[in-house]
Amino acid sequence: MATHRSDTPLYRRLARQLQERIDAGTYPAGSRLPSEPELSADFGVNRLTVRQAVAELERAAVLEIRRGVGTFVRPPAVRVSITVDPRSQRFDLGSVHRALPLDTPLPEGAAGTVEGDGEAVAAAPAVGGSAEDGEAARQLGRTVGELSRVDTVIRIGGRPRVANSYWVPTRPLPAELLRPGRPGNMVLALAGAAGVELEYDWRAFGAIGADLADAELLGVPPGTPLLVREGVSCTPDGTPALYVRRRIDGSSARFVLHYREPGGADDAGGSGPAR
Repeated sequence: MATHRSDTPLYRRLARQLQERIDAGTYPAGSRLPSEPELSADFGVNRLTVRQAVAELERAAVLEIRRGVGTFVRPPAVRVSITVDPRSQRFDLGSVHRALPLDTPLPEGAAGTVEGDGEAVAAAPAVGGSAEDGEAARQLGRTVGELSRVDTVIRIGGRPRVANSYWVPTRPLPAELLRPGRPGNMVLALAGAAGVELEYDWRAFGAIGADLADAELLGVPPGTPLLVREGVSCTPDGTPALYVRRRIDGSSARFVLHYREPGGADDAGGSGPAR
């Protein structure tokens, strides 16, 4: 084992060494970690220490334990880049959908991209008395009875990463648009169904723990930290026309807010020209 402070527990020293190997590319993103017996022999520690170290890295969102399958290295956090240009109004084309790398490469040695990535309809629940429905009605200046709702999931690398809920003052929506599993950018689809162009009005950011519904949609344990991005889009004349609430797996994404065009000398390290 490498030299560390003498009062550092052995399992944490092992966790740091595993992290160093991950950072160095010895265990690349998406790869399966060696088994407990292999790591125990490699580092000269017992299997309980290995188990504790792996659990520590799982809590830090570095590793993912898939019961009955193995332990895998998580990919680095996705940066959702948002460019703020005070000189002009940006059209709302579904920026989170566009910013996330939906064409995720397969692991090294494979060809193509992960099939099924992108946004797809999960459900079209009736708008009723939930707190979320009430907030949507308040933000859109309508009654809940005037609203339609669509829930979608965005998959990245073959796994659900973003749960989205959209509310619009349009009833009824086309049945084809609400078909479970229907793929496509829902912001564009809703704008097309309403026959309007959408512009940003406001966006807010926060964090919550996954409730049972979001945990099921995203395949994460209840209470998992989720990044929340919500806001209103309006028509060019300022009429509120869409309320959106996105919940993003906090272990796989983060927001990067650009105040200058990405790629310039003052760019602090975004992920390209996504907005």
